Amino acid sequence: MSTSTTRHFLKDTDLSPAEQAEVLDLAIRMKAAPYSVQPFAAEGNGRKTVAVIFDKTSTRTRVSFATGIADMGGNALIINPGEAQIGHKESVEDTAKVLERMVSTIVWRTGAHSGLVAMAENSKVPVINALCDDYHPCQLLADLLAVKEHKGELAGLSMAYLGDAANNMANSYLLAGVTAGMHVRISGPEGYLPAAEIVAAAEQRAAETGGSVLITSDAAEALKGADVVATDTWVSMGQEAEKDARMKLFREYSVDEAAMAQAAPDAVVLHCLPAYRGYEISAGVIDGPQSIVWDEAENRLHAQKALMAWLMHRSGLAVVEGLSPVEGTSALENTVESTF
Repeated sequence: MSTSTTRHFLKDTDLSPAEQAEVLDLAIRMKAAPYSVQPFAAEGNGRKTVAVIFDKTSTRTRVSFATGIADMGGNALIINPGEAQIGHKESVEDTAKVLERMVSTIVWRTGAHSGLVAMAENSKVPVINALCDDYHPCQLLADLLAVKEHKGELAGLSMAYLGDAANNMANSYLLAGVTAGMHVRISGPEGYLPAAEIVAAAEQRAAETGGSVLITSDAAEALKGADVVATDTWVSMGQEAEKDARMKLFREYSVDEAAMAQAAPDAVVLHCLPAYRGYEISAGVIDGPQSIVWDEAENRLHAQKALMAWLMHRSGLAVVEGLSPVEGTSALENTVESTF
């Protein structure tokens, strides 16, 4: 068994700036050669299984993880909402101790971030946050990959996020953006801005990378000359009863043609989907020449494949050529030691 520490990805800053760059570079390599990295193909021993657990419905997360795991020689065990008893009939801690004996990685789309922390603290295999109430870090890897493809280097770019700035997407844009050395501007109405602890964590990371943080209720201030403009739905899962009020509250933060006129002429547009044209983004923008939304969506596949491979490598559970060796890991050590 490797002496390496198991690596997890629960929030954006779980990757250092250098590690984030390494994952994105690996994603570019794997996108060009989709079957070149096979961390879940246990040579001579069949295929490794990855548990992909959904407490919330999904389209892109489900398809991208299932496809990516198959591409890398593995088997995706999809556990749909209501099919598991995590947190109600069985504790998260006990679930983790069972799953680590049967699967190579645990991917969980859930509500409370605390559940993911408990899962990781009790698992000897990597745990990945596929979305929670506080963060959506896998989405940001895909977003940064798309921006990198269209803009080149990420460091020094300015990125504006408009809309509900108190949600998981705003938090992840802040943390992942400054990790990449970007100047991140978050804009939404008063009362819908990031929590103080998220801003503090982003500012701390920005101090390491040369990035910066701007939190403002003035959409024009955030948009001015921005290289990247991002938004998200104004009505997330569980907020349907607030729809009418939210539509009025966020109207001035819509990413429409008038908003884009304030950004840089060559700015690119991101939206994590699903999108509601005419509300948080206009049809002309999302379907227009500045939109890289469809590249962004596709990149969920490539970024998550790279992340899973990287975590397996750094945890000493597989070897990925091109990544530096992990201390205490044999190049032949590709399986999790049985604890039976």
